[in-house]
Amino acid sequence: MLVDNGVNGDSRVQKTARSAADAGWEVVLLGRSPGGVAQSWRLGDAEVRLLAMPDPLARRRHEFRRAWLRWPLAYPPSGIAAHRQQSVKAWQADLAVRAAQLSVADPATARLALRKRLLRAEQTAAKLTRTWVSGRYWMLTQARQRRRFRNPWDLAYTKFWQAVKGDGAWRRLEPSLWDYELAYGPVLDELAPDLIHANDFRMLGVAARAKIRAAARGREIKIVWDAHEFLPGLKPWQDNARWLPAHRAHEREYAPYADAVMTVSDGLAELLRREHGLSSMPDVVLNAPAADHGELTPDAPAPDLRALCGVGPDTPLLVYSGAAAKQRGLDIMVDALPQLPGVHVALVVNKPTGPYVTGVLARAARLGVADRVHALPYVAHWQVVPFLSGADAGVIPIHHWPNHEIALITKFFEYSHARLPLVVSDVKTMAGTVRSTGQGEVFRAEDVADYVRAVRSVLGDPERYRAAYDRPGLLESWTWEAQAEVLDGVYRRLLPDRPGPTPSGSPGPAAGSDPAGSEAARPAVGAGT
Repeated sequence: MLVDNGVNGDSRVQKTARSAADAGWEVVLLGRSPGGVAQSWRLGDAEVRLLAMPDPLARRRHEFRRAWLRWPLAYPPSGIAAHRQQSVKAWQADLAVRAAQLSVADPATARLALRKRLLRAEQTAAKLTRTWVSGRYWMLTQARQRRRFRNPWDLAYTKFWQAVKGDGAWRRLEPSLWDYELAYGPVLDELAPDLIHANDFRMLGVAARAKIRAAARGREIKIVWDAHEFLPGLKPWQDNARWLPAHRAHEREYAPYADAVMTVSDGLAELLRREHGLSSMPDVVLNAPAADHGELTPDAPAPDLRALCGVGPDTPLLVYSGAAAKQRGLDIMVDALPQLPGVHVALVVNKPTGPYVTGVLARAARLGVADRVHALPYVAHWQVVPFLSGADAGVIPIHHWPNHEIALITKFFEYSHARLPLVVSDVKTMAGTVRSTGQGEVFRAEDVADYVRAVRSVLGDPERYRAAYDRPGLLESWTWEAQAEVLDGVYRRLLPDRPGPTPSGSPGPAAGSDPAGSEAARPAVGAGT
């Protein structure tokens, strides 16, 4: 299994690796070490390895050059700016100590007055030097920030390489994808797997190239491409005209090497089928939580959400759990608090001290509600459901983006298993599900007044919404155990002749599948691969 992150915090990948190993597969999960140091551990019977991945290709060539015309006095982008800034600070720190020494020196000390005058002159020189260094550093920062890859030159550059190289244009537009290949590729060749489960678009290329190299050596590798998101619907993390065209080209080049495709929702499955001309619909494996985590639960019981927030059982508590970003809509939860007296908000996020969350907390302070907003870190994936159950309602205030419209996201299922009433924005799939089940209220995305209405409704009669979870079969169909059967069925369909243990009571292929003759048994993408 391949993933382009540090594994911890990615509950889908962790559950996939663990359940595949439980089903009898020998699983090695390769991820990227966030600290640049290789690590390894066991996840149930699966082995996790985090690889050290240098990423020099992540910097563009222009980032190594000076912007002579626009910022002629800027420092070169070599690291000297930070060195000079720190050197001046050290100089001034030394001068402060020397000044303190002279201030307590014996008045009879030889040449004391002269030494003080010389010190004041040196302090003036240090102050002027710091101003000069700061100005040049600011110019360097401006040169970096204003190069956003959306000027006419970058747009023309992108169009040129698309015309010249087609789907191979990513090699020029996003060369950082080679950093993943150079870190993961040699390890894959050494492992010589029978099947590679590639999570998302970056790992698809790594898997496909390993398959090509193996074929040249007379070995066959099957690839399962697990598409977590619809790439054309992503919002690039930076203002970069090259990012999306490059990654889409990379995905198109290597999608034909996938022997099976799986994804997170029916809507995304249909989009992938159309985007890549798949001969059959991708299998759907929902991002559902596990009903039973085996021996993991007693080893580390979930923390108490209310205790971490410092609130009692009678305090209304709303929770958001997930990645923190502007398009996730967390601002509305703070903006509404002045109209929701006594209500507290818990933000369980990936970066509780990151820039975005820091901005949200500053916004809360300006509104006078800082004492009612609590930023908390993630807990282990098997602790999420009991941890969230301490809240009164779960909130999903995401904005209208293509990927937000087409899937029931992980936190939706986690809130549901925690039996929380939901307050969700009117993105298509999620809003439709909530309206049909009656498990919560829907509000217009980015509309504070409508959000306040929905929260008041849910907090006013929570048991009305919790009753939806008593519907027979609802939560059972939203468990990872049900999804793991689909996962194992895909593997066994691709490798029907591989011997291996099967857990007691579990058939090889998923119920209802026909490995020999079903349409789904054929490669997901056209012939020849």
